[in-house]
Amino acid sequence: MKAWQILFTILFLSVSSATFAQKVALPHGMVFGSKADTANAVDANNLRRYMGEKKRITTIIKGTVERVTEEKGGWFVLQTKGGEPIYAHFRDYNVTLPKQIKGRVVIVSAVAKREFTADDHQHFAGDTVTYSTTSKMSKAITLEVKGLMIYK
Repeated sequence: MKAWQILFTILFLSVSSATFAQKVALPHGMVFGSKADTANAVDANNLRRYMGEKKRITTIIKGTVERVTEEKGGWFVLQTKGGEPIYAHFRDYNVTLPKQIKGRVVIVSAVAKREFTADDHQHFAGDTVTYSTTSKMSKAITLEVKGLMIYK
């Protein structure tokens, strides 16, 4: 009888401590990966215009994290006012990005790549300089992140 009481008490304490555990807040300036330079950060809303017709650039971006899709490997999505999300992942797969970063403003040091994918998900053959642009073509931008710093 006494063993059941002890077992029940231990079970109750472990469940209640897990239920009432508080999440640790992510402080301003916390770095994931390598530290991103904050000097010339481009707003995520202006990234498409900043890239122009270039397929790939190395840049520093400031934006709000919409969601973390995969913690291991640091897969996340940045918000834009235009409605087209910017998908990002860390170059180093060993980086683990917590889900608590959702809604925070971050500064990201990354390589921005323009993905030219047709509406039926067939990639263009070759590396031609000119692409035929139609309204049915997706021009998504993806980021290969080197470093991320929490700004706000």
